[in-house]
Parts: sequence; C-alpha cells; structure tokens
Amino acid sequence: MMAEVFYAAALALLAAIGLGLFFLLREVGGVGGFLAVMLFGTTGTAMTLILSEAMDFPALKDVALTFALLTGILGVVLALRCWPEKTGD
Repeated sequence: MMAEVFYAAALALLAAIGLGLFFLLREVGGVGGFLAVMLFGTTGTAMTLILSEAMDFPALKDVALTFALLTGILGVVLALRCWPEKTGD
C-alpha cells in the first residue's frame, strides 16, 4: 500500500517537471531558464528519494545527493551570472 503512495507522489513530481518543461520551452531564456533548471534539479532530487524508498534501493539516495549538489552548483552559477556588479564607489 505504501509503495503505491510513493509511486503516485513520484508521478505527480514527474508531471510538475513536464509542466515546467512546457513553460521553459515557451520562455526565451535568461534567468527564467536557469530557475526552471534549478526547479528540475530539486524536483528530480525529491523524485529520486521517493523512488529510492518505494523500490527499497538505497543506492538511489547517492544519485539524489549528486542531483542536489549539482543543483547547488547551478545556484551559484546563477548568482554569479545575474548579480549586478559594483562599479566603483
């Protein structure tokens, strides 16, 4: 019974990724694109953790940790690219 709940939650997260991809393809790019990719990373991490519990496959937790680390690096890249630079005093 609990595995079905986990699979339903993973399917809902997959639908959220699909909806985000639809809006990303309609968007021209820029900061919105970076934020959408960060959303994909965090949602993918959550989905991988849920599937790890549903399938009783602990190695997927390592994959989820890798997704989380890559999403964090992407957040730093977003901040460095979009943060306004100081131009003198």
